[in-house]
Amino acid sequence: MNLTYEFAIYLLIINFASGILFAYDKLAAWKNRRRIPEFTLHLFELMGGIFANILLMYTLRHKNRKLSYWIWTWLMMIGWIMIIYLIFINFEI
Repeated sequence: MNLTYEFAIYLLIINFASGILFAYDKLAAWKNRRRIPEFTLHLFELMGGIFANILLMYTLRHKNRKLSYWIWTWLMMIGWIMIIYLIFINFEI
């Protein structure tokens, strides 16, 4: 296996985990239960789960109006796009 394949598998796994946390937080907010801290959600985004969270942010209509959350999420999205671009440029895929 090459590095890009392993990286893609990693991104799939971390996005799945991040999406589960994000969806659970929406459910917890809806049912007035204990929420997942924003720090934890951002940590999973920083680890690569940003793509699932961006998708769910607008499909579930969760945290898409909170400006402080929105700004950090989109900054991480830009960072991850740059990382992926640099990986694919360096490995000439």
